[in-house]
Amino acid sequence: MSGWRWGAGAVVAIAAAMLGVPATSAQVVGLPTLPIVSDPLSGAPAFEGEAAKPRRVPAPRVPRHPYMAPNGRSNLHNDAYQTDTYRWSGPLGNETSTDSALFARECASITFDSEGRLVTVCVGLDRPVAAILDPDTLAPLATFPLPARQLGGSDNPFSDFSGGDYFYLDDRDRIVAPTTNRHIFVLGETDETDLELRRDYDLTGELAADDKIISALPDWSGRLWFATTQGVVGWIARGTGAIHGADLSESIGNSFMVDERGSVYVITDEALYRLRAGDGGVRTVWRRGYPNTGEVKPGQTQAGSGTTPTMLGGGRWVAITDNADPVNALVFQRARNPDGRRLICREPLFEEGASATDQSLIGAGRSIVAENNYGYTLAAATTGGAAIEPGLQRVDVDADGRGCSTVWRSDERAPSVVPKLSLRSGLVYTYTLPPGAGGGWYLTAIDFRTGETAYRRLAGAGLGFNNNYAPVTLGLDGSAYVGVLGGVAAFRDTG
Repeated sequence: MSGWRWGAGAVVAIAAAMLGVPATSAQVVGLPTLPIVSDPLSGAPAFEGEAAKPRRVPAPRVPRHPYMAPNGRSNLHNDAYQTDTYRWSGPLGNETSTDSALFARECASITFDSEGRLVTVCVGLDRPVAAILDPDTLAPLATFPLPARQLGGSDNPFSDFSGGDYFYLDDRDRIVAPTTNRHIFVLGETDETDLELRRDYDLTGELAADDKIISALPDWSGRLWFATTQGVVGWIARGTGAIHGADLSESIGNSFMVDERGSVYVITDEALYRLRAGDGGVRTVWRRGYPNTGEVKPGQTQAGSGTTPTMLGGGRWVAITDNADPVNALVFQRARNPDGRRLICREPLFEEGASATDQSLIGAGRSIVAENNYGYTLAAATTGGAAIEPGLQRVDVDADGRGCSTVWRSDERAPSVVPKLSLRSGLVYTYTLPPGAGGGWYLTAIDFRTGETAYRRLAGAGLGFNNNYAPVTLGLDGSAYVGVLGGVAAFRDTG
């Protein structure tokens, strides 16, 4: 979100005023669950389109990570391969209802514990708060305040994803979350449905005082890997807590991917890396640079790829976007020593001068789906979204694995959401702001095969319903959740 250079205090006051809550009303603990206030004068239609008929999409199964919650329930991008796919359905548009809960903080990344409760980190302008929410009422069942946000005078709190956005839920229902003060907390649920600190990994002695941990994930051996915004990547040994790191000296603005062979895939503003633990440190298996204009385009949060690496083709390929103009989808062979070229294809996305993405790619078999975020700023999103460029695009790798091509493009405008694909329903779920809809924000379902919009269901109108880079999350019961600046919105079929 280029162009925002206001102090953190001014942003707090302005955002709080626009949400209709006091600037100090930031604690989830003990507050009654109230709906987010929607603009009553927007005139946005509640529903457009028709209920969809489910049609399965075949895709190889992603292996279950032994140290993470089951696939679809463990982290922002759903699994260790970061595919952004589910094997269960979301809402089909059958008399879909909408609910919301006002927390004055964005519950962006949502996971599910073994009891089916929502486990999330809700990020406010003051601090992130880890929380367990009731899946039906959205009422907080337990909360744990994390360290306060560390913002300088030029930092943009709406595009700073360090300190909890990229947390994961482990195989024991524990939240593993980077904090704003260069620690990694492990939070466990108690018998009284509360949260308590189980372990604290202190990285302050290993990182610069102005560095931030962007993400943490385990590898298949249980080492806890981390990446920082200034380009330090490393791992923490199970048991001893010993820290081993390497400075890539290249900025990192996204999460990373891990595979069952012990490799970690990290994207910086300059290159895609395949890394491994070795000799008490970090070893580079291969590195591949990508085209980059060096710009932070409107809609992006850094001058590089806006994607977390995504595994494709049952583990054969790794997909990202570059930062060219227009942006390209790039697909690489994963192998240490590939048969042929490392880069197997490059496919342009959207239009020159109007192409940018800050969201990970959906990956299903040989297919990827990319989203255009060009033009998104907080200001543009509050004025009806006309300045935000349209576009979702499906690209397939050729059957022989030697090229790729576009299957369809959609003109839906999805300002900044992480879209998801239900392999059971065959629908891509995104979150849109259609021009002329009175500032209404919509859960929008797109047919994966054709790119046609099946339906849109209104969440609400106004700043409180802006998702600001949060994903769509699908529950096992067919519900959909979207973290928004006001808290969280939920969608459920009732017909």
